[in-house]
Amino acid sequence: METKMDEIARIELDGKTIEIPIITGSENEKALDISKLRAQTGYITLDRGFKNTGSCMSAITFLDGEKGILRYRGYPIEQLAEQASFLEVTYLILNGELPTKAELESFESEIDHHTLVHEDMKRFFEAYPAKAHPMGILASMIVSMSTFYPESQDPNRSQEAFQLTIKRLIAKLPTLAAMVYKNAVRHPFMYPKNDLGYIENFMHMCFAMPTEDYTPNPVIAKALNKLLILHADHEQNCSASTVRIVGSSQANLYASISAGISALWGPLHGGANQAVIEMLEMIQEDGGDLDKWIAKAKDKEDPFRLMGFGHRVYKNFDPRATIIKKACDDILDQLGIDDPTLDIAKRLEQVALEDEYFKSRGLYPNVDFYSGIIYRAIGIPTEMFTVMFALGRLPGWIAQWKEMLDNGDPIGRPRQVYTGENARDFVDLDKR
Repeated sequence: METKMDEIARIELDGKTIEIPIITGSENEKALDISKLRAQTGYITLDRGFKNTGSCMSAITFLDGEKGILRYRGYPIEQLAEQASFLEVTYLILNGELPTKAELESFESEIDHHTLVHEDMKRFFEAYPAKAHPMGILASMIVSMSTFYPESQDPNRSQEAFQLTIKRLIAKLPTLAAMVYKNAVRHPFMYPKNDLGYIENFMHMCFAMPTEDYTPNPVIAKALNKLLILHADHEQNCSASTVRIVGSSQANLYASISAGISALWGPLHGGANQAVIEMLEMIQEDGGDLDKWIAKAKDKEDPFRLMGFGHRVYKNFDPRATIIKKACDDILDQLGIDDPTLDIAKRLEQVALEDEYFKSRGLYPNVDFYSGIIYRAIGIPTEMFTVMFALGRLPGWIAQWKEMLDNGDPIGRPRQVYTGENARDFVDLDKR
């Protein structure tokens, strides 16, 4: 849908009236277009962390945190998570429409064709320290792919080459992520098995062993499919903004996605589900006295904070958490896991859903809480959680990068308010 620019806001600056266009988005979102403010007035706006600044106009994802709404290309997340496959959602996010049956089959076939990575990439793993963090390895492996496909570095590449780079990355990221997992647990790498689905193939590459028969558990596959869909895009978050600003310099897709992975690595972003498990393990190691830690969380003077509760965007509830809670319950019920740390998680969930202190402050269990529980339950190492997040977020990153190029957005270049020293003369070393 087209945006509208039929209203004007006016501000007074230095005795002059400046007209600021008001843009209205397709969901009636309002924005003041200050694109020409500095040129007209010499002023800039100051917005720490860009919390009130729109860096682009995007048609990919709509998010309303007050109402708990998340839609990809207009489709409610609840419907996509329940009815679609991850590759269907990937196609939707990249192309704007759901695929027909023929389009989906063709897309899946093309992805299957590119799942192998160059054999030389295996040698990279030999050089990493034994305790290298999986996200550091993944980020470096992705940017290294640009050296294997030098044509991807040409900003004037053909549309055919452009699409090939996208499909290669979608196909190879699960293979590389599985290799990162196998390296972490010191198991031999497994080659892709393309007669399996996208999720099942990833599970095979992670959990199969050369000497054993392996059949992907359908309950786990279904839960992972939902988790990847729920993480597929989330508007202009830290990592998506990073991908766009790196891509705005005409850096290739592999370099841009590697930058997004690095941004996602942070505990305030994609590392939140890892922080959930680390918190639960800390409570367990302390003796498992949940009441003690809940009291600490309620104490304003205590620095302890519960991880995986509430959300800086969703003010009342996270629609993704509502969806994944059932998948989490299904996995725990079917696998019958005896894990004291997960027992604490379930007790903590119950308190948060019933305790008025948490309810009144919107401190509900969020998607990071449930995804952390699921990953631990199926045997994913804690440091691999953010790699799983990256696997899901890839379609959104690519779509954001592609949209930025298609819209002809300029290179990102934020301004600043300088607060340093005024001009002064250099002093010789012997006079200081």
